[in-house]
Amino acid sequence: MASKSKLTKVAVKIGTAMGKADRTAHKFVAAGAMAKEELEEISKQVEGLKRQLQKTTKRLQRALR
Repeated sequence: MASKSKLTKVAVKIGTAMGKADRTAHKFVAAGAMAKEELEEISKQVEGLKRQLQKTTKRLQRALR
């Protein structure tokens, strides 16, 4: 059996490192997308609460007149 050359061994190490880096990058992208969705959802909830507060304020002002 032929032994692997140093060049082949180094190429395997480089490929392994690139694969690990790529996997980590994909995890970060997925986490970023999830965070973006959650932020949009929270933003919608805040807008809803804001509208509800405005309506309540108007009702309270009318009641106090």
